[in-house]
Amino acid sequence: MFPRLDDLLGFGPALDTHGVFVALGLAAGGVVFWIEARRRGANDPRIPYLVIGALVGAGVFARLGTWAQHLDPAQNRGLVEQLLVGNASILSALVGAWAGVHLTKRIVGYRERTGDLFAPAVALALAIGRLGCFLTEKPGTPTAGGWGVVLWPEAAARVGSPAGVGLHPSFLYEIAFHIVAFALLWFWLRRLGLAPGETLTLYIGAYALFRLLVEFVRGNEVAWIGLTRPQLFLLATLPLFAARIVWLARRGRLTPAGARRHHEQRTA
Repeated sequence: MFPRLDDLLGFGPALDTHGVFVALGLAAGGVVFWIEARRRGANDPRIPYLVIGALVGAGVFARLGTWAQHLDPAQNRGLVEQLLVGNASILSALVGAWAGVHLTKRIVGYRERTGDLFAPAVALALAIGRLGCFLTEKPGTPTAGGWGVVLWPEAAARVGSPAGVGLHPSFLYEIAFHIVAFALLWFWLRRLGLAPGETLTLYIGAYALFRLLVEFVRGNEVAWIGLTRPQLFLLATLPLFAARIVWLARRGRLTPAGARRHHEQRTA
């Protein structure tokens, strides 16, 4: 475990490792967003406001998603304390980013779909940001495989994991997922001409299913019926993604020809 950057590099400033990789992920995602916006000719001056809305929504919801974890309110942090120093949740951040973009669209009067701009940027940002998680957080549950991460006693005590035992590198699984997703989005899906905005639907839906499964080896606290809090949240939201994808498929909007027909009908 390397909580500070100088722990990882052996020199340099005593910066928070996780924060550094989150910042790098956001920077890389911003570059990808800009490139994709230029490629698609999305030069509306209101688009930067949508990005700000996404970042603010993600930042706020990321903290709120881990706030009320106990039925007894006295056991939870105060709201201000939670927003400043509370744990963050990627799933809540994604919900917040979605809400932030849609609220901002209403405020500035922007009606075009923007999911295609955000999808590859989010995938790359999460791949890089999860490196910070891998270097600083609890890896996962024990595994008999030779690829397990073995923690020293001091690091194991800090994150609450057993020492000297191979643990699932669950964050590396997520990093691999997001890298593959980014490659598919960047080199294939964005060129197919699907219905506007739906590459983000496919990506987030795929990640939701992947995250539901990888939670079994993440080692998070079991909340109810043998499932973690993220799994309970995903079980409630995955049917919505499935219904959306089925609806799109039945209308042919996940094929280039169907997307063109839909566009022609809207502009006729």
